[in-house]
Amino acid sequence: MDEATRVILIRHGETAWNRATRIQGHTDIPLSPLGLAQAAKLAEALAEEPLAAIYSSDLSRARQTAEALAGAQGLPVLFDTALRERAFGRFEGLSWQEIDEGYPDDAARWRRREPDFQVGGGESLNVFSARCLQAARRAAAAHPGRSIALVAHGGVLDCLYRAATRVALDAPRSWQLGNATINRVLATPDGFTLIGWNDDRHLAGLSVDDIAA
Repeated sequence: MDEATRVILIRHGETAWNRATRIQGHTDIPLSPLGLAQAAKLAEALAEEPLAAIYSSDLSRARQTAEALAGAQGLPVLFDTALRERAFGRFEGLSWQEIDEGYPDDAARWRRREPDFQVGGGESLNVFSARCLQAARRAAAAHPGRSIALVAHGGVLDCLYRAATRVALDAPRSWQLGNATINRVLATPDGFTLIGWNDDRHLAGLSVDDIAA
C-alpha cells in the first residue's frame, strides 16, 4: 500500500441493549428505533463522501447501519466477521451491575483492562485487538489513495483509536465512542494516524423522546 487510505470509522447506531447497559459482544441485537434514525442521519451526512467501499461487521446492528450508508452511496456492503465486537462469553446479555455482583473478581480484572484476560471466557484484549487491526489493515490495503468506511462496534473503534494514537491496550479510556458518530484515520504502511474523532454534529437534536417506539 503505497498511498494513504482515508478510513471513516463508524460505530453502529444505538440498540436497546446499549441503552440498558447490557453487554452485547457477538449476541446479534438489532438497532432500536433511535438507532435506525441515527443510521439515516449518518447516511445523509456522508452522502457526498467519495467512498470506494463500505466494510461492515456482519452483526445486525452494524449491518443495518452500513446498509443505510450503502443506500445513500449506491455501493454494496462488504461483510467481514473480523470486524465483530469482542466476544464476552458468559458476560453477554448481562448489565455491568449484574457482572459486578455475579463475577466480582472477573469484573475487576476487566476494569483493569488486563490484556491477556479472556473476559467472560471470551476473547482477550490482545487477541481481539489483533483481529480488528488485521481486518482494518486488509480493507485499507485494498483501496490505496481512496476513501473507505468501516462500520463496526465500540470495542473495534477503541482498538483502532489506540493504534492511531499509540495508546496501550491497558491504558484507561479518555475518548468517546458515540453511536453513529464519524471518526477518521489515515492508513499507511507505517500504521494508522488519527485525523478526527467522534463527530456527532449530524445527530444534533436527535433524541429517543422524538422517535416512535
